Amino acid sequence: MQKLLLFGIAGFIAQLVDGAIGMGYGLTSSSILLALGVTPAVASASIHLAEIATTAASGTSHYRLGNVDTRLVRRMLLPGVVGAFSGACFLSWIPGTLIKPYVSIFLLGLGIFILATYLRERSTTPASSELPRWKLIPLSLVAGFFDSVGGGGWGPISTPVLMAHKGIEPRKVIGSVDTSEFAVTIAGTLGFLVALGVGQINWTWVAIFAVSGLFAAPLAAWLVRIMPAQILGVVIGGAIVLINLNTLTQSFDVQIVFRQALLIGALLFWVGALLVILRRHRQPIYGDSH
Repeated sequence: MQKLLLFGIAGFIAQLVDGAIGMGYGLTSSSILLALGVTPAVASASIHLAEIATTAASGTSHYRLGNVDTRLVRRMLLPGVVGAFSGACFLSWIPGTLIKPYVSIFLLGLGIFILATYLRERSTTPASSELPRWKLIPLSLVAGFFDSVGGGGWGPISTPVLMAHKGIEPRKVIGSVDTSEFAVTIAGTLGFLVALGVGQINWTWVAIFAVSGLFAAPLAAWLVRIMPAQILGVVIGGAIVLINLNTLTQSFDVQIVFRQALLIGALLFWVGALLVILRRHRQPIYGDSH
């Protein structure tokens, strides 16, 4: 019973973070299951089944609050679905941990780039422009693939890449990524059911993660709606850096002392960046205060 309660709390927090910054549900939830000795394929399959409910709730909440770019969602759907189904089948015979460090290196670089971009810019309203289709297709394929392989990757890969493109509002990046994740999750789930069958799935875990996530989804969408773009950009960039720095230090067996020092240093820098951006946001962006 205690374990199920912890799963429920973890599912609520994971969905709150995922809905607010466009990533984190799969990574958080799958980490818990892997720590309990569940195989990567079964952990990822369980999380994807739970995410069918949570991504539907999250996408609906974001859409109602105006956080979704429907054109962006349509362009990402098909390649994302293909990537997710392929990744689910691939994971049935290749452990996702083998390639996870290399993805984390890429994401760490993007996180640093996002932090630098939003710390440098004083304007909170990006210029309007579109990300070309030739960039969206491979991005969605790769993000969908690693979403299935790593137990969570659609948000961690799609969000930082889209955030790095200044022409898209951060809240619409998050809302669009969360909305399109519903179709990607269904495709990944079907792939896992084809490869694994239903017998290996713990349906109690699935239900706990799903129900707890449903409560968090509307609250997360509301937070995205009211949070200024610059603050949101720094929050996302710092989260990406911390998550992937932790993944890399674990993957390469960095000594615990150095690992803790790196993570504490990154955390302190993130807090400092947030304080700078909060102070800047309170001041007039332009010289005239009237």
